[in-house]
Amino acid sequence: MATTIDKLSVFFPAYNEEANIEKTVLAAKKVLEEVAKSWEILIINDGSKDRTGEIAQKLAKKDPRIRVINHEPNRGYGASLKSGFYSSRYPWICFTDSDGQFDFSEVTKFIETQDATGADLVIGYYLKRQVPPYRKLNTFFWELVVTALFGLRVRDIDCGFKLVSKKVIDGIAKLESERGAFISSEFLIKANKSGFKIVEIPVHHYPATRKGTGANLNVIIKSFIDLFKLWRKLH
Repeated sequence: MATTIDKLSVFFPAYNEEANIEKTVLAAKKVLEEVAKSWEILIINDGSKDRTGEIAQKLAKKDPRIRVINHEPNRGYGASLKSGFYSSRYPWICFTDSDGQFDFSEVTKFIETQDATGADLVIGYYLKRQVPPYRKLNTFFWELVVTALFGLRVRDIDCGFKLVSKKVIDGIAKLESERGAFISSEFLIKANKSGFKIVEIPVHHYPATRKGTGANLNVIIKSFIDLFKLWRKLH
């Protein structure tokens, strides 16, 4: 029998995900009914210009355990993660992408790993990342810089599937990043510096149905600026 968890908050950052959000949330709901005694789902609608917000509100109306947080205008992935972290009510928080690139049923592996290891954070790393080669190259250089500056040694900083104790969110310095890839690095750097236990597990990754914004040049530049700002602050 699979290990269960008492109380779990799950959130999905969503920007223009009208094609995926309902399927993603309903699939997660089905899994949560099996693995969590009490649960909630937060949909972080980050200023979507399509019907994402409308679909999210419809889902919330049908089930009070589903909540919607709307950003207006679009604020970025970092802002979505912060809204999810700081709005979650339960002692454990899980987040993953809303576009179907992860199989949420793998959350059972996160719960079992946490139970077995006592980890404060269980973070995924890609078995095989389904992105173009240039995205993998960007990530490789980014992680080299993060390791050199902060000594953070994990297999995959940016994998968008994590299980986190709320005491980590409450125990680290407030997250600042709004846009760009920096938010995941900032979060793990601060958690690691505060002495929280991080355990990594492999997860499957599936091809995206649309192009994301993470590889845009201005987003990459802003991420590196934020990274060096944090390095200066901590040193």
